[in-house]
Amino acid sequence: MDNAPRIGVIGAGVVGLTVADILQKNTKAKITVIAETFREDTVSSVAAGIFRPASTFKGPSKEITKKWIHDSWHYWQDILRTPESPKAGIFSFNCYVYSTKSYEATRNRLIEDLVPYYKQMSDDELNIVGGQQKYGSFFSTVKIGCDSYLPWTEKRLKNNGVKIIQEKVESFASIAKKFDLVFNCTGLGARYLCGDEDVIPIRGQIAKVKAPWLKAAFYGDFADTYIIPGIDGLATLGGVRGYDSYNTEFNKHEAAAIFERCYNLLPPLRKAEVLGHRVGLRPHRAVVRVEPELVGDLRVVHCYGHGGYGVTTAPGTALYAVNIGLDLLKTNSKL
Repeated sequence: MDNAPRIGVIGAGVVGLTVADILQKNTKAKITVIAETFREDTVSSVAAGIFRPASTFKGPSKEITKKWIHDSWHYWQDILRTPESPKAGIFSFNCYVYSTKSYEATRNRLIEDLVPYYKQMSDDELNIVGGQQKYGSFFSTVKIGCDSYLPWTEKRLKNNGVKIIQEKVESFASIAKKFDLVFNCTGLGARYLCGDEDVIPIRGQIAKVKAPWLKAAFYGDFADTYIIPGIDGLATLGGVRGYDSYNTEFNKHEAAAIFERCYNLLPPLRKAEVLGHRVGLRPHRAVVRVEPELVGDLRVVHCYGHGGYGVTTAPGTALYAVNIGLDLLKTNSKL
């Protein structure tokens, strides 16, 4: 093992830890995860975690985008089929997407041929919620609760010999001599680490309420009106989409708007106890960056810019990134 390659993973959100998890399963390398924040302090922990990609998630081509989404779905399904799924915070449920405008506004072409069950809603299903809902799509999906998935994955990594270091990486030069290969999974941090001004923050705000009776997810006309159950009985209500906003402070007016929209969509929520609010900055990039780069003499594989779909698509992009990295090591390529 003394001559085993040294691999660093920068970032401990859902993308970084999934990259590290796939690496330790597929190589004998010495793996180190380095991050400034972990678990509940990451942006991933704010995410609702529903598997529901949207058209704003894009890879370099339609074929690659589809592969990332499909590979992610099967990765989450593999965990779901194990006894460990509750500990990982992964469970299956149904999702209802409503609109007063058109059926196309509810349709998700990215997953309608992927998930086990997908259909246009019946009239009875349209009447489940409040408001004048005229159109809807219904499908089965999964939720990945990062409040469970991140510590669960981190524990398994440590048990399998992966080194975990809490430290801010200021530059690639500062770690260049420590590793033969580095995976950059820093999300919005890549804007500073790489000088990549194409990665933009999209502010999000959600509320947590106690609703153990909620067993399905609901979306309204607005893309950011959503109600998503949790394995712990806590539901996530959202949300907000503040483009190019760095504001991480709680906004009471946005909270009021979230409650109004969600209560109108699902009136029984008015009786749910409000437990708190979270704010996070989604790292959006027009095209998610998963590609190799030679930074000085250091081989780097970037994997960031997932926007609001990092939890959904982390495994697919991680698999793609790991394959690139292992090919570099195999061929000893400097790019």
